[in-house]
Amino acid sequence: MLWRNSPVRFGHISVLIHWVVALTVYGLFVLGLWMVGLGYYDSWYHRAPELHKSIGILVFALMIFRLFWRFISPPPRPLENYSKTTRLGAWLAHLLLFVGLFSILISGYLISTAEGQPVSVFGWFEIPAFLFGLPQQADIAGTVHLWLAWGVVIISALHALAALKHHFMDRDSTLVRMLGRSPN
Repeated sequence: MLWRNSPVRFGHISVLIHWVVALTVYGLFVLGLWMVGLGYYDSWYHRAPELHKSIGILVFALMIFRLFWRFISPPPRPLENYSKTTRLGAWLAHLLLFVGLFSILISGYLISTAEGQPVSVFGWFEIPAFLFGLPQQADIAGTVHLWLAWGVVIISALHALAALKHHFMDRDSTLVRMLGRSPN
């Protein structure tokens, strides 16, 4: 089994982290959109934000691990059969996703701690409020959080479409080799 990345392929740990973060971020996005429409007397009015915050803190921890993992197990080299423009675009998209995800997680923390209360993570432990009481902290962080979430979802959807194109359409893709055809 390939646990670490090789010069030509991602290892199982990188792939697992990628998919756990991707699916969790989409889940948090849907949960966030749903919970802001809840009424005060809805049974999920208080539970949904607590769930959203707890999962968000765990994603933050996983993203920090992912960042360290990139140094421990560097990603494969970019595919040489792609143009410099394509490789630059892929690098830029990944950078925007990393920065966007960390910014979403930090803005979520700023929303949650705006009144000085710690963030409870499933009742297991608490993250203290280090920075709070700034003028309009929750409102500004909330606006940033929403726009960044939409941006990350859009960029990640474009990333997924590019990956699908690579997998199903490019000369070297497994599907094209299996079918014995060259894409037109």
